[in-house]
Amino acid sequence: MAIIRYEPWGLLNQLQKELSSSRDDRAGEGSIATAEWAPAVDIKEEADKFVIHADIPGVKPEDIEVSMEAGVLTVKGEKESETKTEKEGYKRVERTSGSFYRRFSLPDSANGEAINAKCKLGVLEIVIPKHEPVKPKRINVTSEE
Repeated sequence: MAIIRYEPWGLLNQLQKELSSSRDDRAGEGSIATAEWAPAVDIKEEADKFVIHADIPGVKPEDIEVSMEAGVLTVKGEKESETKTEKEGYKRVERTSGSFYRRFSLPDSANGEAINAKCKLGVLEIVIPKHEPVKPKRINVTSEE
C-alpha cells in the first residue's frame, strides 16, 4: 500500500483562499486552514522504508514541525526571509514569508515510532521505516488417540 496525500478540506481551502485574495482583509491568512504554499514532495517506497523528500528552500530546521498521529503524518512550518540590495542610486528590500502544511496517510506497514527527519540545503528528508513483515508460521497438527 502506498502513502497517500491527505487533504480532507482541499476544495474548501481553495475556495477560502480565492475568497480571501479578493478581499483587502487578510486576517487569519497563514493559519493551518489557509496554508500559503505546499512544498513539492517526492515519495519513494523501498523494501524496508518509505522516504519523503520535500523542497522547502529558505525554511530553517527549527521552523519545521513533523508529527504523526492516528496513521497520518503531518509536516508544517513557516518561512521568513529578507533580501537587501544596495547599489548606487537605489536600495531594495524584499521580504518573503508564508506557512506550509502537508498531511499524508501512512499505510499499516509504516512504523510510526521510528520516524526520523533531517533537513539539508532546503530539502527535508523524512524516513519512515516499515514494520518487520509477519512471516508465515507452520502449526503442527497432533493426533489425540
